[in-house]
Amino acid sequence: MTRGNGVVTKVFYKGSTDDFVVFVESPQDLEEWKKDKSKPLSEVVNSFKILVTHKHGAQGQLDTASKASLENEFGTKNEDEAIIKILEGGQVQNSQTGERQGDRNETMGSRQGHPSA
Repeated sequence: MTRGNGVVTKVFYKGSTDDFVVFVESPQDLEEWKKDKSKPLSEVVNSFKILVTHKHGAQGQLDTASKASLENEFGTKNEDEAIIKILEGGQVQNSQTGERQGDRNETMGSRQGHPSA
């Protein structure tokens, strides 16, 4: 079964201390939010998680941002405030996720190895 094929939208923010990424639902939702801040942020952001790439650009390995890195870059440890700054000052990027193939449940039937006696 093919899974995982779709478009992923992220906002990339090149900071002075690190590069930050926040995933959003769609570019349209982000633009609507920028025009009308009364729209709930939960309808715009895919996950309230800020990721860092350790100065490897938008394509680097993603790790969760520490409170210290948020404080150094944005002057706040509050993740919601940092997300807003990233969304307002970042660059929107779309990418296509690749298809994944594979079994969904490895514990079923003969696909599972049997212990030897």
